[in-house]
Amino acid sequence: MEICYLIAFPDADDGKAPLPEPFKGLKDAPYFRPIDIDLVTLGEETVLIEGHAVLVNRQRYDGRVQMVECRFDLKDPFAASVLQERAKIQNALESKFIPTAYRQNGLYEEFSILLVPGASPSPDKWIEKNARALANFIRSQREVFDIEELNEILASRTRYSASELTLVDWEGAVIIAPNEDYQSDVALLKIGNYQLLRYRMLDQSIDVMLDKISETFFENKRRPRPTRGVIRQIAEHKLEVMLDFERAEQNLLLIGDWYTAKLYEAIQSEFYLKDWKENLKGKLDNLESIVETIKDNFSMSFETLMDRLQLIGWVVLLIGYIYLYFLDAGWIKFP
Repeated sequence: MEICYLIAFPDADDGKAPLPEPFKGLKDAPYFRPIDIDLVTLGEETVLIEGHAVLVNRQRYDGRVQMVECRFDLKDPFAASVLQERAKIQNALESKFIPTAYRQNGLYEEFSILLVPGASPSPDKWIEKNARALANFIRSQREVFDIEELNEILASRTRYSASELTLVDWEGAVIIAPNEDYQSDVALLKIGNYQLLRYRMLDQSIDVMLDKISETFFENKRRPRPTRGVIRQIAEHKLEVMLDFERAEQNLLLIGDWYTAKLYEAIQSEFYLKDWKENLKGKLDNLESIVETIKDNFSMSFETLMDRLQLIGWVVLLIGYIYLYFLDAGWIKFP
């Protein structure tokens, strides 16, 4: 059987990227396609990994994330020895394509898909027959799952026809297509992984901003007092994050027939994309409140400072006036 291994990691373009191209391979295109995702193909090559020829297709989404699609064959992907072999191949691919910084901090996504050219007597019965092996493949584990865990892993199934079925879990998927028409479902799974990574990147960006606010305004008392420039930088960064979030949210909109909508709904559910979205909305709301509070406090502090300076000015003028009055009255004489 063929394995499709997806890797996604942050990768900004250099501003010289070619014109974006449309997604290809979607069923009944162009009647449905993902909205507002700029796709640029970076190259296709065949690499030798652990003795296996791996076909690699690299793409960049929205000038922000590189998506690497790796395909290779395994004779028996369910065997315990092959599970270890597959892990070595995937680890080698991660080391080859993912920058060291992202491998170390974990800011990347990886996803395994089993491509099955046919299942008899039916896709559902084939899944039930190979339930434990499929669960181990999807979760990349050798542990024995109980019935409840098996049912959870194998529950999310979307059927295009009586002989075509896609099973989605948050760690992997199985696509059964007698005509080997996998690309449409693979494209949707790539979009799901891209969306998940975008949300994680936004979450990290918000955390970095909150750490900066905490360090600047609360932790280090010896630092110079915050200036309007610092507050402006924080406000601008907040605006960039909010705009980035709105764009990421728009990418979830799909135009399509019932199958595409149903499959992507399953992907959103298994990847917890809606939970990520709500969590980020909450963080953005809190961030906006914090920034507004800082701006209000700074404005009040600035106004207080100006009031004090104005008061000092009036006191100086009053002292000068009294001095001139005493001088004019002859109460003060120069030697």
